[in-house]
Amino acid sequence: MSGEASFDELVADGAAAPVDGWAFDWLAGRATEERPPWGYARLMAARMATVDAALDIDTGGGEVLAEVPHPPRLLVATEAWPPNVPVARARLRPIGATVVAVSPDAPLPLRSATFDLVVSRHPVHTDWPEVARVLRPGGTFLSQQIGPGTVRELSEAILGPLPPPAHRHPEQAVADAEAAGLTVVDLRTATLRTVFHDVGAVVWFLRKVIWTVPGFTVAAHRPALARLHERIRTEGPFVAHAQRFLVEARR
Repeated sequence: MSGEASFDELVADGAAAPVDGWAFDWLAGRATEERPPWGYARLMAARMATVDAALDIDTGGGEVLAEVPHPPRLLVATEAWPPNVPVARARLRPIGATVVAVSPDAPLPLRSATFDLVVSRHPVHTDWPEVARVLRPGGTFLSQQIGPGTVRELSEAILGPLPPPAHRHPEQAVADAEAAGLTVVDLRTATLRTVFHDVGAVVWFLRKVIWTVPGFTVAAHRPALARLHERIRTEGPFVAHAQRFLVEARR
């Protein structure tokens, strides 16, 4: 959409676009985010090629898993958001993956000690005891996770000043993994520049990444969106910083 578009046009555009799956293609040309230096998809694919059975937790629409060039003999993915389940099933069918619909915060409906590898990119919540339970002895868990206070600048632009982040700290992930009987063998962190070029991109992002502004709606947050639109119009693109960490643990 043109940079001359009005506030109302941009907001309507971001509010109408579909947010199913876990791809961010709609933001092309409207927002950018640096990639973590470790290359999660490459690391995951390399490990997938060496195992017999693997599980992807919170697969979203299967976007990342679908790119694995050498899938294992047994490949299972779980997804808790109902609209994503048929999307993931269609996308992952060509690589022979089974997609299991699950309930948030419920035990995994999978047998213990089944998988050599469990992976998860940006899980909503990591149930470390369940990860340990479904891993075979010697198995590996590899996960790229959202770090504390991610895109905090955007949250505060909509909500105002916030207290220090209390959740998603990598040190807590290590403690929880070890409490579940796993040994953490790698932990890396990254701060990634995230740029929004128009308020329509912000609206779409907040609809999709729902923890950024819990309970976000255009109607409830319209004044803050209008202020942000004017800021972008007069000062240029809005810059925030995403937080990510990579954790690898073994049973």
